[in-house]
Amino acid sequence: MSQYIDGRRREALTGTRDVVRDPSTGEVVAEITLAGADDVDAAVAAARAAFPAWSGATPAERSTVLHALAGLLEAEAEDLAQTESRQAGKPIRLAREFDVPGTIDNTAFFAGAARTLEGQATAEYSADHTSSVRREPVGVVGSIAPWNYPLQMAGWKVLPAVAAGNTIVLKPSELTPLTTLRFAELATQAGIPDGVLNVVTGTGPGCGAHLLRHPQVDMVSFTGSTRVGRTVLEAAATTAKRVHLELGGKAPFVVFDDADLDAAIQGAVAASLINSGQDCTAATRAIVHRSLHDRFVEGVADLFASVRLGPTQDPATDLGPLISTGHRDRVAALVDRSRAYARVVTGGTIPGGELVRGSYYAPTLVADAGLTSEVVRDEIFGPVLVVLPFDTDDEAITLANDTPYGLAASAWTRDVYRALRATREIRAGCVWVNDHIPIISEMPHGGMKESGFGKDMSTYSFEDYTVVKHVMFDLTGVAAKPWHRTIFTGRQDGGDR
Repeated sequence: MSQYIDGRRREALTGTRDVVRDPSTGEVVAEITLAGADDVDAAVAAARAAFPAWSGATPAERSTVLHALAGLLEAEAEDLAQTESRQAGKPIRLAREFDVPGTIDNTAFFAGAARTLEGQATAEYSADHTSSVRREPVGVVGSIAPWNYPLQMAGWKVLPAVAAGNTIVLKPSELTPLTTLRFAELATQAGIPDGVLNVVTGTGPGCGAHLLRHPQVDMVSFTGSTRVGRTVLEAAATTAKRVHLELGGKAPFVVFDDADLDAAIQGAVAASLINSGQDCTAATRAIVHRSLHDRFVEGVADLFASVRLGPTQDPATDLGPLISTGHRDRVAALVDRSRAYARVVTGGTIPGGELVRGSYYAPTLVADAGLTSEVVRDEIFGPVLVVLPFDTDDEAITLANDTPYGLAASAWTRDVYRALRATREIRAGCVWVNDHIPIISEMPHGGMKESGFGKDMSTYSFEDYTVVKHVMFDLTGVAAKPWHRTIFTGRQDGGDR
């Protein structure tokens, strides 16, 4: 049963059936039914009904159930990793060592963060009044999560929302809903009341569009492409909803002339190939000082050639497939077009043999591309790294910022002043120094420019999932306040009647 509404599994009312496929083999993993407008209505109604009690729960009560959820996720870690690997085509090593433990840690973090919601100190900012600030939940949140990190994205959407006292209707991708549904079941087992967390599995047009425009949804949160993000903004505007967006990226990987070249090569390969490059923070544009450029290209090409593509269930596999053959073919077509104006150093091929059953694509390195070319400008979302040379620090910063995106970046240098300049001047929501990709629950994740706005993880996420309310108490006890003179022009006594 592929919907989770009001604390229980059920089938979609549409009766429309679909399948979840393993991208590494094309085999069917599960059959699902796709939600429609009526299913969304039921989920939103459940969330609306659950909101008064959940928003009124104490921080300690919300914290307790999230701690319990972290324990249940830990107990099912291997099963979750196996399911995540099969539905998303992830190498089992990645699912075991990154996706699942990251979700458990994020859950444990928000279990503690639920007890730290703060407002401005109560004080007399006016001589006649005491003011305080309340931080309250927004209400019912409608969230749409992507297919590249199904379990982690479910956590990123759900955890700050419910920790702050909101209720939620989450639409995972119909390609990868299985671990999200299990996450919701475990949340109920942990003690989260029915209706607080609901999951509707459906397509964007058939399910997501109705969720975005639903009049009983107070906020929408979306992670996905910038193109769809614009549609989300337009939909939310119809009812003036609060919006949280984490969109595309084209992350620069800036290698200065004093960088540790071996570390930069190792880092570029890891950061461009994680999750088969299907990561909006992945390194996609290596901007390398001209004195290191050729050695960097040679080193990355050699390391790319050693990356092992193979069955996702094999712990020795380094790189899994792309999410679908359709997506792989789009990536391949873009690389093929680049041959007319750039040099494909290595890769650029669809593997044969046993891998032909899946949507695999070889690690691909592109050099000598023009700055305005498609391969340099567009988000590819695959295992493709483009290398660009630069001569001066000013040029490096300019190239790093020469993109409509601003989600993540990295700078590779031994010079502290150069590093400080890069972190200050590169316009991205996260800038790593001598590393690229690591995230941690205590620190915020989110972008700027066309990469969206709002933060996931960390207590900064509460800024998006709460509203700030000013409460002011009169201290005088008099009926006629001095400021009333601005309205009652004929009354000057300021008496207490």
